[in-house]
Amino acid sequence: MPHDIRLVVLDMAGTTVADDGLVERAFRSAAGSLGVEADGPEHARMLEHVRVTMGESKISVFRHLFGEEEKAQQANAAFEAAYHDLVDEGHCAALPGAAEAIAELRGQGRKVVLTTGFSRATQDRILAALGWQDIADLTLCPAEAGRGRPYPDLALTALLRTGTDDVRGIAVAGDTGYDMLTGVRAGASVVAGVLTGAHDEQRLRADGATHVLASIAELPGLLAG
Repeated sequence: MPHDIRLVVLDMAGTTVADDGLVERAFRSAAGSLGVEADGPEHARMLEHVRVTMGESKISVFRHLFGEEEKAQQANAAFEAAYHDLVDEGHCAALPGAAEAIAELRGQGRKVVLTTGFSRATQDRILAALGWQDIADLTLCPAEAGRGRPYPDLALTALLRTGTDDVRGIAVAGDTGYDMLTGVRAGASVVAGVLTGAHDEQRLRADGATHVLASIAELPGLLAG
């Protein structure tokens, strides 16, 4: 390792939590509530943007898609309501080995922070569904950091809130290019992409991944090695 890693900043959906297509399903519901026809070209264009920007703050995605702030807020509220329903229906599970990896990282003496592009309400819904309220040292959403991914705010807020004294002591892990950009811009020594979510190895490396792992289960061994 290029530096002693004291802080590990982990993404949730696609990295530690199985996405199972929930984001796309919730988006379809949100777009439909604003009159976007499910089988139309506009819907296809919007859905492709959602896929490309997976990992970005959701309100930022809706601002880009709908332009007007009022419509963006309506779409975001509808998205979150649909996502909450899916979580409540049981469509939410930890990725294999994720909880064990978090426990092992903390057992190594590292702080672990879970981050998301969702709102606090949605993040808390997911944590409650998994029984993960106390699994990490801290959980953060974009509104608590200033800006969401691909900005460095989430990782840097994690550093400040955990008392970590050097950006080189940060490892960032996620399944999207936006996670990689966050890590690079925050000055993290380790920026690890995982192949259990939205983006492939080519996209992860293009956006700055220092390592690409099959899953988050490999991260404790990488950092220990």
